[in-house]
Amino acid sequence: MRTTGDTRARIVTAATELFRLQGYAASGMKQIVAAADAPYGSAYHFFPGGKAQLGEEVVRTSGAAYRELIVDLFSPTQDADPATVTRDAFTAAAQTLHELDFTDPCPIATIALEVAGTHEGLRLATAEVFAGWTDALAAFYRAGGIAEPAAHETASSVVALLEGAFMLGRAARSTDPVLAASRAAAAIVRAAQSES
Repeated sequence: MRTTGDTRARIVTAATELFRLQGYAASGMKQIVAAADAPYGSAYHFFPGGKAQLGEEVVRTSGAAYRELIVDLFSPTQDADPATVTRDAFTAAAQTLHELDFTDPCPIATIALEVAGTHEGLRLATAEVFAGWTDALAAFYRAGGIAEPAAHETASSVVALLEGAFMLGRAARSTDPVLAASRAAAAIVRAAQSES
């Protein structure tokens, strides 16, 4: 038997997948509830603010999941070199992009690019998520011996490189931009290490 929580979760999951695959603007509420196998009215029961409120939930939920992935990928160990860990994380991201046939693995950047200038609530939600990712990565770099403010600046640069590389990789249908960014990101980390 399905519960109310199941229906809400299915709607969020369906919206996440549709936003990831086709973008925020191209994904309608009817399509989302159909993909969730939910009654149409249930979307507005759970998200009375409509698609925008659902979009903010998708951004925050997905953002939290990817923040945990960042924490897992960038976990400090006694002998881990932060530059090497960074390079390896980009290499893993390139493999993921290839495995997903160059669709965006995460809806956050897609939504941010679409709505940053038109929807303040979604812009703020994406900004919060990117800030959370940057903070998590900065903590890793601090643990690896990079002092502030360089740790935060390095993390911000690495996040920007990864997001930009994903966009270029999707457009080119190639992992080359992500692999090139892996080398640039490692160089940024090494430079910050040498200055600390």
